[in-house]
Amino acid sequence: MRTDAFALRHIGPRETDLQHMLKTIGVESIEQLVYETLPDDIRLKAPLNLDPAMTEYEFANHIQELGKKNKVFKSYIGLGYHPTIVPAPIQRNIFENPGWYTAYTPYQAEIAQGRLEAILNFQTTVIELTGMEIANASLLDEGTAAAEAMALLFDVRTRDQKKNNTNKFFVSEEILPQTLSILQTRSTPIGIELVVGNHENFDFSNEFFGAILQYPGKYGQVNDYSAFVAKAKENEIKVAFAADILSLAALTSPGEMGAAVVVGTTQRFGVPMGYGGPHAAFFATKDEYKRSMPGRIIGVSIDVNGNRALRMALGTREQHIKREKATSNICTAQVLLAVMAGMYAVYHGPKGLQYIAGKVHASAVTAAEALNKLGVYQTNTAYFDTILVKADAQKVKAVAEKNEVNFFYVDADTISISFNETTSIADINQIISIFAEALGKETFTVSELTAASQLPASLERTSSFLTHDVFNNHHSESQIMRYIKKLERKDLSLNHSMISLGSCTMKLNAASEMLPLSMPNWNSIHPFAPVEQAEGYITMLKKLEEQLNVITGFAGTTLQPNSGAQGEYAGLMAIRAYHLSRNEGHRNVCLIPSSAHGTNPASAAMAGMKIIVTKTTPEGNIDVEDLREKAIEHKDDLSCLMVTYPSTHGVFESSIIEITKLIHENGGLVYMDGANMNAQVGLTNPATIGADVCHLNLHKTFAIPHGGGGPGVGPICVNEKLVPFLPTNPILKVGGDQAITAISSAPYGSALVCLISYGYITMMGAEGLKSATEHAILNANYMKARFEGHYPILYTGECGRAAHEMILDCRSFKENGIEVGDIAKRLMDYGFHAPTVSFPVAGTLMIEPTESEDLAELDRFCDALISIRKEIEAATADDKNNVLKNAPHTLAMLTTDNWDFPYTREKAAYPLEYIAENKFWPSVRRVDDAYGDRNLICSCAPIEAYMEN
Repeated sequence: MRTDAFALRHIGPRETDLQHMLKTIGVESIEQLVYETLPDDIRLKAPLNLDPAMTEYEFANHIQELGKKNKVFKSYIGLGYHPTIVPAPIQRNIFENPGWYTAYTPYQAEIAQGRLEAILNFQTTVIELTGMEIANASLLDEGTAAAEAMALLFDVRTRDQKKNNTNKFFVSEEILPQTLSILQTRSTPIGIELVVGNHENFDFSNEFFGAILQYPGKYGQVNDYSAFVAKAKENEIKVAFAADILSLAALTSPGEMGAAVVVGTTQRFGVPMGYGGPHAAFFATKDEYKRSMPGRIIGVSIDVNGNRALRMALGTREQHIKREKATSNICTAQVLLAVMAGMYAVYHGPKGLQYIAGKVHASAVTAAEALNKLGVYQTNTAYFDTILVKADAQKVKAVAEKNEVNFFYVDADTISISFNETTSIADINQIISIFAEALGKETFTVSELTAASQLPASLERTSSFLTHDVFNNHHSESQIMRYIKKLERKDLSLNHSMISLGSCTMKLNAASEMLPLSMPNWNSIHPFAPVEQAEGYITMLKKLEEQLNVITGFAGTTLQPNSGAQGEYAGLMAIRAYHLSRNEGHRNVCLIPSSAHGTNPASAAMAGMKIIVTKTTPEGNIDVEDLREKAIEHKDDLSCLMVTYPSTHGVFESSIIEITKLIHENGGLVYMDGANMNAQVGLTNPATIGADVCHLNLHKTFAIPHGGGGPGVGPICVNEKLVPFLPTNPILKVGGDQAITAISSAPYGSALVCLISYGYITMMGAEGLKSATEHAILNANYMKARFEGHYPILYTGECGRAAHEMILDCRSFKENGIEVGDIAKRLMDYGFHAPTVSFPVAGTLMIEPTESEDLAELDRFCDALISIRKEIEAATADDKNNVLKNAPHTLAMLTTDNWDFPYTREKAAYPLEYIAENKFWPSVRRVDDAYGDRNLICSCAPIEAYMEN
């Protein structure tokens, strides 16, 4: 056994298990299985051209040496990114803890109560600091959150505004430059006209439906927007604020000024800068707009016993379910980072946040007063953490960089300096000495922070916030450690058992891939730091792009999209730009099979495309004749086809080359949804099947953890004709020579977690990656063979094989009174998270085991579902008091004096022998979703709020 081979640690089945698994499937070898699964005409003819695999030890040394090429300067750049202190108990117990970072999106609420409570804390923090009525569970970054705010305000226009096609949106010139770039990207395809200007000169005409203001402004100016908002309201113009979360502990909240939406980032609440991400954005609005809100909302409900229980609220409101009628394609959140930011608020509490905000403001005032004495004058009339000074930028920059300090240089004689919670008296004195040297003057020192304030009296916060007990009871390390552990125990994650979610690929997130994220040389770099200070990052990111080019067969990659849905959008916008460059901007028809992910039509709608849905055959494949008919019908306006491969039904469709050729013959391009790329790597690729662009879910195929619903990374890989259109950034030029404007805020999106995928590919190597794909197919077909005879299996390939996932048909069980949801809840009693429920076919379970799961775990899961199948047989349609309908069973149920069920406690809790060794207890009984939607509560409200009226 090669103990230094990473692939051996990543791939679950042992060599000694293979013969048993192959015999169960009915093949002689993995090669035969792959031959029977994958069409031969799309097989790669040569191994992937990647560097030899590193061992874990070699990679650890490599990444440490590469990290030394990053220069960690003191950062006062600002622009939405700030050095912050990650509290050690949060770093150790959440950020570095697989109990938190390997969890799945909390669709199964009964085994996700800990994470749901942590996100509820985040929502409460946002609601109370912004002064709004409702907040979501986070968005991707501040810039995209601002774009979502614009889209929401466009969606909730008055009837007259819609009738008159009122389409102008005012953007304050104080907005962050990266936010403006994203607003430009997102506005054009949906017909919104941006007008950028000074809010003091805005004319409030009836041509405008909305406006967005930056609070404080990009270079620190704090404005009282009350009069602006009041006048806008008179003219039926709704106003969004992009606000700094920490400043709201000191400043009047936007809600108190009449804001309709408030967005921003919680990065400075204990989340490392990480060269741009991942960070949790926030989105808060009025209750009346909740049906138009993007993203997820965590709400309070009750379980069947009437006990408080949390779950994702208003599920049918999720935008991707609306498909082509969606105003957003967001179907995720930055959960892990939102948990960290919410826990930062819990740990510090309201008084702690006020202290931190006060110290930051005092640092800015102290530095401004000192620089004033040097003749360096501060020009903001009011500010919170950022001062704008006049000095020779070139001279200051030379001295600053010599002292390893970064400011933001606005122009030749204007410098912006943003202070943060890490700033000390020594740091302020260093800033004074830098300016003194640049000016050729004598330096001096300050010994303490000033007590003076530069906040306008009218804007000093007087309203209370975070009064709930949770924000006032966990301020010692012992308290916060135990609170985090208490929540962790309520969540089932990959460190307990396999999570076999079809289409979601919950594979191992190896510790050796995760360790670099905690290294200061990687997590402390500002995304707009001079590139020469980020040599390690640029080297790693460019290498990752090259690796992904090799794996996909394409010519170029952008890592900027920070979710799979953002990747879809980026790919479609690149296609749009390509057609425009050829004077074929009229090409706007997007063909999408009816079996596609809901985000596909939502992304196409956001890209301004006309969506034509094509049929699928009874076998679940694309109906080629229907596709041919529609491609020819729309050939003059055909933009693209969006296709998932292998299909959403878990099958390699043999007609894929015919399909892609058909689209190209009719003037369109092919977008491949990379959700199922983990069944392709090393065996085939998007270029070989004839695609022009694909997105990849690095949080699926390439081992970034799901973190309970995020972070994610959704880069797009493109062929040569689309390389020129890859997106750029207004501060740091990236992308192609005809680049589209920004897709997300940071030049390289969530750069920090790209280290994970880089580590995965680098340690697996070509042989390991191919082996991972083969073992994913092996594991899926082994489970399929075990389920046959117990569950009907929908959709298989021409040789009866599944790809990397399969669909169990549970619809006939309704005759026994059992729904697929009952199976999902019963699986919790067996210690497992349910597979994907009712997607892509209602009443089914979509199962994907991944290559990381070993034979023993596969068998435990198969045994559980086969045992449940016997329980289904014993159920009857008129019997609602059975072990499936009452699942899941909690410890409280099992330990009460009264047991009123017609089966034993043992059957309820320990239906199979293995469970006793490692029992996981759901913390609540089945959650009542309808109750929660009727009584929508999305914050830590007092107990009286849970009483139904």
